[in-house]
Amino acid sequence: MTQAQNDGKVDYIEFSVDDIEAAKQFYRAVFGWEFTDFGPEYTAFTDGRVTGGFRSDQKPAPGGPLVVIYALNLEAMEKSVREHGGIIVQEIFKFPGGRRFEFKDPGGNTLAVWSDV
Repeated sequence: MTQAQNDGKVDYIEFSVDDIEAAKQFYRAVFGWEFTDFGPEYTAFTDGRVTGGFRSDQKPAPGGPLVVIYALNLEAMEKSVREHGGIIVQEIFKFPGGRRFEFKDPGGNTLAVWSDV
């Protein structure tokens, strides 16, 4: 995409975490994300479509934006989140257009996973 096409679109998501290595292990195991370290307090990630980073120089803050991740198999993804230390804060529920659940990652960030199937 060109810069003009990216205008107004989500370009980068940044999370504050207490433990970068724990975050990397969790997101690599559950979602297959890849990482590039930029010193001891920052690592960038890519999920193959969206990029972002984890920083440890600030504490995680409640009430931040909710990042929603798509899954082809919602139940399998929920199981993987649980198995890798995520805490389900809202069980799978239906909404117009699909289903989703919300979880806290090991760093305390709340995210959601949804599926249209």
